[in-house]
Amino acid sequence: MNQFSYIFLFFLVASLLLKLWLNKRQMFHITLHRNNVPKDFKGKIDLDAHQKAADYTLAKTQVATISNILGSGLLVMLTLGGVINILVDVSQAQIANDLWAGVAIIMSVFIISHLIELPIDIYQTFKIEQQFGFNRMTAKQFVKDQFLQVSLMLIIGIPILYALLLVMGKMGEYWWLYAWLLTLTFTFFMTWLVPTVIAPLFNKFTPLEDEQLKTRIQSLFERCGFKSNGIYVMDGSKRSGHGNAYFTGIGNNKRIVFYDTLIESLNTDEIEAVLAHELGHFKCKHIVKHMLASTVITLLGFALLGWLKQQTWFFDGLGMVMINDAIALLLFILVTPIFTTFLSPIGSHFQRKFEFEADAFASTMAKPEHLIQALVKLYRENASTLTPDPIYSNFYHSHPPASVRINHLKSLSKTAL
Repeated sequence: MNQFSYIFLFFLVASLLLKLWLNKRQMFHITLHRNNVPKDFKGKIDLDAHQKAADYTLAKTQVATISNILGSGLLVMLTLGGVINILVDVSQAQIANDLWAGVAIIMSVFIISHLIELPIDIYQTFKIEQQFGFNRMTAKQFVKDQFLQVSLMLIIGIPILYALLLVMGKMGEYWWLYAWLLTLTFTFFMTWLVPTVIAPLFNKFTPLEDEQLKTRIQSLFERCGFKSNGIYVMDGSKRSGHGNAYFTGIGNNKRIVFYDTLIESLNTDEIEAVLAHELGHFKCKHIVKHMLASTVITLLGFALLGWLKQQTWFFDGLGMVMINDAIALLLFILVTPIFTTFLSPIGSHFQRKFEFEADAFASTMAKPEHLIQALVKLYRENASTLTPDPIYSNFYHSHPPASVRINHLKSLSKTAL
């Protein structure tokens, strides 16, 4: 162990303690307000629904606490515990080619991590989601999903890892710039590919058949100057009772997707308002801003990796016996999150800012009252807590707390009048 070992352990423990403290605050705050519906929701959400949301959030937070502890323990075992060194020895003994051996090491860690997290996913799905009436997943469907996820991890992950390691080893001093360009190209390609190739492997997507709703949506598109490759309904109900809607794809491959559960729970006015909010992200260029920020962060990340892979203390401090490109890339992927944990509130702040801007845009395209009605229904039917801890919410949540968002929409409604 060297000085970096102690820095690594300090940040690991500090990030874990921070997460545990935030979880404890969240559970205490929700329990404290469990027996009282917030005034903004009185008459709209009854006490039973409010308490269900509180209990559901408490259960999920308890599981998150276990996951946080397990994740930290796994990271120590992989690094200072010597598991990566064992995988290196096994891979190099079985695979003569250094590039393929490097790919095998990284993929092995990914698969091990996935398998260790699997019991938590099973408990989350078949215990918590089942207990609160959301799970519609069968054991057969769960196994099928796991098989597809691991298969895609291998089919997509192996080529991109091989290409990255090839670039790291062959492109000289500025390899990190070429690796960034490769990653950027891959990301855009996957964003284009997912709606038409990847997503249909998991769900069935059918064109929206409701002519009245389709007409309203097309009219909204025209008012917003938005072009889409289609409006689809996804059979989300085969896995969960939760409702949602989202945009996916880029360029001419953009499409709107509604969960069938959302179509069933909201009326036409409410669906139009929800869609207007999503279009607000498009009109306010939030997607472009997000992609630009992600592009810059990825570039800085590769530049940092380019420097770190030349520092022997980085490898020694994390317990590595061997130094090579694959280990450098793997360590960077594993260790970076513990140092960036403390920056999470910055990203959450901008995401919440974008949500307010999208709501403001939606209020010009649809009545704010309709979006309020839709949100109240979604809060109730998805069992979303109405009383998150403010610090926890500021740290983690991409959306403003329910009461804050509703009051913002009410102010927009008054302005519209």
